[in-house]
Amino acid sequence: MGIKSFVIYNILGVVMGMIAALRRGKWLDTLATILSYIGVSIPVFWLGILLIYIFGLRLDWFPIIGYTLPTENLLKNIHQSVLPVFCLSLMGWAVIARQTRSSVLEVISQDYIRTAWSKGLTERAVIMKHVLKNSLIPVITVMGIGLGLMFGGQVFIEQVFAIPGVGRLLVSSVFAQDYQVVQSATLIIAAIVIFVNLIVDISYGWFDPRIRYG
Repeated sequence: MGIKSFVIYNILGVVMGMIAALRRGKWLDTLATILSYIGVSIPVFWLGILLIYIFGLRLDWFPIIGYTLPTENLLKNIHQSVLPVFCLSLMGWAVIARQTRSSVLEVISQDYIRTAWSKGLTERAVIMKHVLKNSLIPVITVMGIGLGLMFGGQVFIEQVFAIPGVGRLLVSSVFAQDYQVVQSATLIIAAIVIFVNLIVDISYGWFDPRIRYG
């Protein structure tokens, strides 16, 4: 569940942030800004309860509890994952979109971008080869930080949607005073966050050749 959300909100956040920056002052920029403010402001657990009430109880579009492994029934797994993945992705998408927009706006005002335009390069070439790569370093930093926030949200989401996962195991272990399980789950989550942040730091050298690790 968390991996799906992590991939989805990072891709959508980067795309929406770039569109908002490249269409600055247009209706797309305004829409992205409003949605990002909403995404940052809404509590994850409250959003999950609201979605269950609207799309699960009132409209009966999606199941409100339960989880099926993809190996057992892929379509049912996707159907059950829509609401929890949306809840987990919303805040991350909003943060990534805002950071991408700010970073792209800073990059497109640089001299080398104006030089690329003056050389007659197409918009696609300028954006993909120059703007995107050079604006991703601060975004990648936020991605690494957002992984820890995602695990925090996953604890609430798994509890709200009754999904068997690390988050729900952690909550049930706290109430059962099973401190060994709590410590083990916390250690695993901390190790994953540290590993991802290590990968983020190493990736800086690829996105910016000026960064070297001696």
